Amino acid sequence: MQDDVRALSEEDLALIHALQLRPRASWTELGQVLGIDPVTVARRWQRLDDRGEAWVCVSPGPALFDLVCAAYVDIDCAAGATATVVAALAGHPHMLTLERSGGSNRILATVATRDFDQMARYTLDVLPAVPNVVAVRTRIVTHWFAEGGSWRIDALAPEQRDQLRTPAAPASDVRGRRQVTELDRAMIDQLYGDGRASHRAIATALGTSSSTVKRRIDELTRLGLLSFRCDFARPLGGWPVAVTFCATAPTAALSTIGYALIRLPQTRNCAVVSGTHNLVVQAGLHSVAEVTRFENQLATMHPELAITERSITLRHEKLLGRILDQHGRSKAVVPPDIWRDISSAAQ
Repeated sequence: MQDDVRALSEEDLALIHALQLRPRASWTELGQVLGIDPVTVARRWQRLDDRGEAWVCVSPGPALFDLVCAAYVDIDCAAGATATVVAALAGHPHMLTLERSGGSNRILATVATRDFDQMARYTLDVLPAVPNVVAVRTRIVTHWFAEGGSWRIDALAPEQRDQLRTPAAPASDVRGRRQVTELDRAMIDQLYGDGRASHRAIATALGTSSSTVKRRIDELTRLGLLSFRCDFARPLGGWPVAVTFCATAPTAALSTIGYALIRLPQTRNCAVVSGTHNLVVQAGLHSVAEVTRFENQLATMHPELAITERSITLRHEKLLGRILDQHGRSKAVVPPDIWRDISSAAQ
């Protein structure tokens, strides 16, 4: 990765938006939409990827959240020790995202484990035992309206977006088939490093066949257990501000409010959680000044929604397995493995 820092260009953002819509589309397909030749598309992407400015990886599919346990976890650290704690937690496979927010000694983490028992062991036993961790507060996610992989920037024209939209897969009977095998885990591990890796490259790394890899990726995607996402260094792309709102909504109105919020272009994540404040909303914004405007927009749309806390992320340290530098660029990969037993979480 280069040491120099540059803002992403309009051409970069157009390619990133195209890959958000079709993360594994061919260079030919992308070039047709962007109006450039496939070689140029591939070269631009390689430059972004080499510099850690953008990347494609796998992401949890919507159905996976019905099978695993996820939580937002607030972690307080001893004074002056937050960076040390971040470095320790970044290697945990259950620690999906780490944000420095709400003060220099506070970490907001997004955690996922294979079941509730594993979550209890991780948050009650493992995290409090990490040196310099002072307090751990856990909010279990009981329903996701949207997660970060579905967030899109707005860099393409409507007709370009239409060309890249993938038709919905036909409904299929998935009873008894929603499980992740050892081969799937190994395949997903490969895809965290490079979400555009070819079936052949993955098959070679795992000692299996390309047809097996393709069939399993297609099936996991169709079952809603796996999806793909294109992410980027948000501060360099014009989205330097991430904010988390904790809110309280009437239980009967949660569904209506949640699905309305995920239609807003600023919303990255929206989930129902345990605790006094039953809704978490995370947004990506262009400036700090937009925080109040966005909160006012929420209050106007839903007067019954009481926002009780707002916290601006000072720095993303880890984003879905990607270790980030201060500019949001990917500098290393720690593939999440939420199926791993908690007893080996820190190993």
